[in-house]
Parts: sequence; C-alpha cells; structure tokens
Amino acid sequence: MILIKILLVLVLVFIVHSIIPTYYNKIFNKNAIRKTDTDNNIMLTFDDGPDKRYINQLLAVLEKNDVKAIFFMVAKNAQNNSEIVKKIENKGHKIALHSWEHKNAMLYSYFYTKKDFENSKQIMSSLGVKDFIYRPPWGHTNIFSNHFVKKHNMKLMYWDVMAEDWSASSTPESISEKLLKRTTKNSIICLHDAGENSGGAKDAPLNTIEGLDIAIPKLKEKGYNFVLPQ
Repeated sequence: MILIKILLVLVLVFIVHSIIPTYYNKIFNKNAIRKTDTDNNIMLTFDDGPDKRYINQLLAVLEKNDVKAIFFMVAKNAQNNSEIVKKIENKGHKIALHSWEHKNAMLYSYFYTKKDFENSKQIMSSLGVKDFIYRPPWGHTNIFSNHFVKKHNMKLMYWDVMAEDWSASSTPESISEKLLKRTTKNSIICLHDAGENSGGAKDAPLNTIEGLDIAIPKLKEKGYNFVLPQ
C-alpha cells in the first residue's frame, strides 16, 4: 500500500508539474501564438538548428521561392555556428529560440528551467537577437516555464501544421503532400532543419528541403502568403 501511495503521489506531481502546463499552453494560453492573425497569411518555421550540413541548400530553396522563415534555434547549436546565424539573419529571416540544449521541460526542475532560459538568452543576445520568440522542444513545458517566459519578455509560439519531416520514412513527396493537405488560411508550419543531432533521422532535412521546393509554389497558387511576425 505504501508503494502504491508513493506512486500515486509521483503521478500527481508529474501531472501538476508537466502535463497540465504543457496542455494549457498548447491549447488554452491566450498569450501563446498558434496561428497567424490574418487570413491566407501563413508562417514557415524550422526547429532544432542551425545545422551547417543543410542550411545553404535550405536557404537557396527559400530564396528561389521568395519566402522568409522563422528559425527556432537551439542556443548551443547557434553558439557553435555563429556565422550561420548571421547569414540567416542577413537573408531577412527571423531568429528565434528553441531552448538551450533541446531537453524536455516536462522532466526538469525549477533550477534547470531557470538555467535553460538564462543561458539561452545570454547566448542568443550575444549573437544579436533582441526580440525573443520561444518554442519549447516538442511543445512541452513545466509549471515554471511561463514564469521565465514572462521574466525574459518572450513570446510563446506553437504551430498547427507538421509533416513528420524528421522521420526516416518520410520522402519529399510525402512531406509536400502533408503540407498541402494540412495547411489552412492561418497556419504556422513547423519543420526541422537539423537531423540526428536533435532526435531526427540522419539527413532528414534533405527530404524537407526537396519537399518544400515542391510545396511552396503550390501553396502560393492556393493564395497563401508567407509572412514573418510583426
């Protein structure tokens, strides 16, 4: 009985610490951005980079199709690739934050969460980022996350479209088909510009890049405009 009670307490703590905050922010938090505010304006976002193996090809496809995107960077990756960060910014794209080390906030304490935000902001500020938009890895938060979002004057941004582009089984065709099928008039699209470094399949971004080259012109034909946050 004692063991059962301990397990129940641990489950309850996890629900309060992790499950409730995560789904509150994903679904109910009015301060979190989940869609664009103008019909037919959509946003293209990338998580997990920057990754020097793929970024030049990705930037070339975006430039070819005259699209600007938001890059949610892992701060440690950005720190190790400062020249890439500057190149992305110089191309007119938006730099945003995707945590310090790409760890799951549901599993971490107040002290790690505090360090995550402080170190992330310090690194990204040193790279010239001033306007902070934050997307937690996997969209997972904990009971302390919103406190630090507010403390550091950040905005939470989620998404409403994914295309499973990180998967080894995805192809350019499957990615483009999902983008065309799932994108609606106010969508924020979440794709990934890093591979196995952040949990995706090796070379998965190559499929993403090719899939985007197929999908972007067709999305534009549907009347969608790719925009950045104001």
